[in-house]
Amino acid sequence: MLIEILKWFASISGVIAALMVAGDLGRRATGWGFVIFTASSIAWIVSGLMDEEGALATQNVVLFGINLIGVWRYLVRKKPPPG
Repeated sequence: MLIEILKWFASISGVIAALMVAGDLGRRATGWGFVIFTASSIAWIVSGLMDEEGALATQNVVLFGINLIGVWRYLVRKKPPPG
């Protein structure tokens, strides 16, 4: 039961985060989209480990790192990216 809740949270939060990032609603909204992506990645890592799905867990460890870069770029760093 817990793992199903975790998977649904990961899935729904990933969709919400993707909409926020793709929506191009500004730096702050994009940054919060990456925060939600980070939470989604954590949920997928935990559920992947619980279900012994090594590929899913490994993929989301990498995505977790990428999402942290997004959080840093859009919420922490003061200077906007070039372009």
